[in-house]
Amino acid sequence: MMFRRCLFLILGWWACCLAPAARALDDAPRGLPAPVTQRLAAAGVPLSSLGVYVMPVDGEGASVMASLNAEHPFVMASTTKLVTSVAALELLGPAYEWRTRAFATAPVRAGRLQGDLVIVGGSAGLTPGELERWFRQMRSEGLTSIAGNIVMEHVAFLHESNDWRETVEANAQPEPEPVPTPVAAQMRRGAPGSLVVTVSPSKGPRAIVTVSPRPAGTSIVNDVSMGEGCIAFAVWETPDEGGPPQLAVRGTWDPACGKRDVAAVRAPASVKLVQDTPQQAMPSLRLPAITAPAPALPAAPKIVADLWREAGGRIAGRVIEMPRWGGSERLRSQSPWASQIAVPLAEVLREMNKTSNNLAARGLLLSLADGGSLKKVAFGSGEAARLRDAQARVHDWLHSQGYADDDIHVDVGSGQSRAERGKPRAMVQLLTKAWHGAIAKALVDSLPIAGVDGTLAHRMLKGPATGQAFLKTGTLSDTRALAGYVKGKSGQVYAVAMMVNHPRAAMVTPALDAFIEWLAAHG
Repeated sequence: MMFRRCLFLILGWWACCLAPAARALDDAPRGLPAPVTQRLAAAGVPLSSLGVYVMPVDGEGASVMASLNAEHPFVMASTTKLVTSVAALELLGPAYEWRTRAFATAPVRAGRLQGDLVIVGGSAGLTPGELERWFRQMRSEGLTSIAGNIVMEHVAFLHESNDWRETVEANAQPEPEPVPTPVAAQMRRGAPGSLVVTVSPSKGPRAIVTVSPRPAGTSIVNDVSMGEGCIAFAVWETPDEGGPPQLAVRGTWDPACGKRDVAAVRAPASVKLVQDTPQQAMPSLRLPAITAPAPALPAAPKIVADLWREAGGRIAGRVIEMPRWGGSERLRSQSPWASQIAVPLAEVLREMNKTSNNLAARGLLLSLADGGSLKKVAFGSGEAARLRDAQARVHDWLHSQGYADDDIHVDVGSGQSRAERGKPRAMVQLLTKAWHGAIAKALVDSLPIAGVDGTLAHRMLKGPATGQAFLKTGTLSDTRALAGYVKGKSGQVYAVAMMVNHPRAAMVTPALDAFIEWLAAHG
């Protein structure tokens, strides 16, 4: 009895005294430079909405460089793709590759296929760039003309427009491909039910903002000032005085940013989109209503046909998508002509992380359900069951690495789900361990480089972090995140995780970049 009473007293003392003190220590900003905290205050975002953890990747017992709310689980947005990447590299191996095959239903004579070309998809999917490369490979293998059709059986086509349509948050600013191909640009602008916001530099105090298609009878507020950085976001707001919603575009724009699509935002149900010449946005500009149809999204078959023609091929038939063609098993052994493309895991990771491709992330997660095997259920079939299996496998893998249930949680693998949360400390722990493993090169090579490529091509362009920060970005309507590695001036490399969950999270982007610049200069 005396032992129990003492135990209860100790536990009560911990709950009342030590636990709050530990939480307060975690909540206190350690190592954050004054310019960063000042930018946070200017953005109107409290420190309680920010999570930070930074420490060197080398050295036994290395001290923490910076910490704030490091044990709080934050919505990770697309930094979730880092967890998906590390899990895939560990569970499949850095040298893993998928092979997607195509079979002819008839002989190929003098470059002409007298039947159909059947492409049998796999777990990883294909990007437009990979498919175009494969089509050119087919040309070199002797196929120049198709008298029949191109049949796509369970081919996961990883194009950017699907990323936009599947974004969980209606007002989320996606992370656009920095150098879009003509096909990708065509698909992006065709996203149904949304308008594309474009920002261009100007010689005046404000950048030029255009929207297409035009939101009829709606005010568009241009609050993008000319200055440092390529940071702009768009959000629907209700005016203080009431009335219809208005589209506010805010941020800062450097002349070096050039002209860029910065967001695709879905219009509220009450706002009508009209197809017209892109309209330059001025503060409180009221646009007249003009009846015109919204643009149609180019279907995947049309894009595939266009890619075949761009590769120099000819086709008399059409491109057909089929969940199951039915003859692919027979063709594997009896086809008179076949081709295949090998897609290495490292290449999938580069596509997924550099451009923040959500479909690639989901396909990669699904492939973990069966160990990457293409012999089981193909992409898109039995997906709910495969997703549960993949979630369980990643959960078990995280447990085997020593993580608690609330340290990191992966749902769909891309960051589009709000259930995907992580603690900054756990993310840095994951990154630090990955740095010392066989997977380090493949992981780091897949990450956007500050001021150089990917979703960081137009951020941190001129400072000490340029070319020295390898970071995955994360973006939802109320979330901004950065996670990865930063090389300091001393040569030391730091693992970094920074997450903001707040309605004004977009305003914190300059503060996140400023911290990375500071770390590169002083680390």
